[in-house]
Amino acid sequence: MDEEEVPQKGTVTQRAIEEIKAMIAEGRLEPGQRLPTERDLAARLGISRSSMREAIRALTVMGVLEARHGSGIYVTALEAGDLLETFGVVADLSRGPRLVELLEVRRTLESTATALAAARITGDQLAAVEKHLAAMNATDDPEEILAHDLAFHREIAAAAGNETMAAILEGLSSRTFRARVWRGYQEEGAFARTRREHAAIHRALLARDPEAARAAAAAHVGEVEEWLRAQLGTQDGTESGD
Repeated sequence: MDEEEVPQKGTVTQRAIEEIKAMIAEGRLEPGQRLPTERDLAARLGISRSSMREAIRALTVMGVLEARHGSGIYVTALEAGDLLETFGVVADLSRGPRLVELLEVRRTLESTATALAAARITGDQLAAVEKHLAAMNATDDPEEILAHDLAFHREIAAAAGNETMAAILEGLSSRTFRARVWRGYQEEGAFARTRREHAAIHRALLARDPEAARAAAAAHVGEVEEWLRAQLGTQDGTESGD
């Protein structure tokens, strides 16, 4: 079959999305720049305005474009956090084995981020980490612990100095799942163990020891993995016994 005879794949809207992305990637549209009108873009690509409208809406959801009231549609700053914002939905909605897979990814990335943070963290960033660690140790309220746990890890990811990695970790740090873990830890009386894990991470950061930080973070997320695997095993046993 000749190349001209190969049918185009995807919907008209998908092709419009790819064309706009190409315009951005090639520098024809820059971050912060206003897009041509919907009518002009549709005419340029030879598609209907409704299909172009769907493409713009999809790219807005992705964080690539933004609507400014009374002004038009603009390319966003294309920050990693904006582009990866919807990634968090995956973590919030995943269950069972898929959630274990996400934790494996998080363990790999978080241990790397923590090692980088040990080498790069500033005094102010370290003070912020210590503040959240102290707050976690000062309460047994799962909601308060959860809030400071999220902030503790967020500060460390920021200190790593890699915005893309921090954005991915933010997406993997599902508040819904963390809340479930902390409730489970409360029921099992496991707060002391996880506090020790957080303290080990802090000691490695304080010592500016990347390898110790890597190991401490990997062990911390690994414990959560094991907890989840045990929970899934219990559920499987319950279901098989029904």
